[in-house]
Amino acid sequence: MSEPILVVRRGHIALLTLNRPDTRNALSGEAMFAAFEQTFAALNADMGVRVAVLTGAGTAFCSGGNVAEMRDRTGMFAGSPDEIAQRYRDGIQRIPRAFERLQVPIIAAVNGPAIGAGNDLACMCDLRIASSTARFAESFVKVGIVPGDGGCWLLPRVIGHARAAEMALTGDTIDAEEALRIGLVSRVVAPDTLLDEAFRLAGRIAANPPQVLRWTRQLLQQARTGTLDEALNAAGHLQGLAHHTADHAEAVAAFFEKRAPKFTGDAA
Repeated sequence: MSEPILVVRRGHIALLTLNRPDTRNALSGEAMFAAFEQTFAALNADMGVRVAVLTGAGTAFCSGGNVAEMRDRTGMFAGSPDEIAQRYRDGIQRIPRAFERLQVPIIAAVNGPAIGAGNDLACMCDLRIASSTARFAESFVKVGIVPGDGGCWLLPRVIGHARAAEMALTGDTIDAEEALRIGLVSRVVAPDTLLDEAFRLAGRIAANPPQVLRWTRQLLQQARTGTLDEALNAAGHLQGLAHHTADHAEAVAAFFEKRAPKFTGDAA
């Protein structure tokens, strides 16, 4: 079987492609769960990677869970309620935890339907750009289950409680323009320009110091649950480290010399 996630480097940008088009990139199976963990660990270890772009092979971004396995009560959906809960912990819930450990910023390039866990997967990313053909649904109620991958935690932090409640409680599908209107995505583009637009945004991010990008993402992640005092303490600590990086010295020198900086991620 082919790799669940294909990784292609373009300079300082890593393109990650969900590679299960036969299941519309459903999030199921040990190979897929492990692929997120292993891929993100590799990105974390490579200071040459400054930003990642996540998209899907074929016509879908991600169809969510495998409904055939739900019907057959196989895979994650086999066994007693307690056994299923444990399989969620050992299975799909590893994906949001992997995103929490990810150090580099990540952009979702939503090329098609992002349904159920696929919608939540997009919300795990820092930024979302959608093709005009994309559709979104927090559709778990439509198949008689709840968002077991953390969607009720993720979605309100992207679009607010009321809109998240409407999506989760109705299970209705929205198109890309509605997703833009409610803030689920930051822009909608033509299908044939999606990756170009995602890489253009990624390039603007990658132009900045790699270690500081990782620290900034860390602060954004921490701010989701932390208090103001915790945020200030974390910011102060990382700011102290930032002031002692070679890239900070380079940025200041470039400012005064009126030239483009050259960042390396090296310590001072």
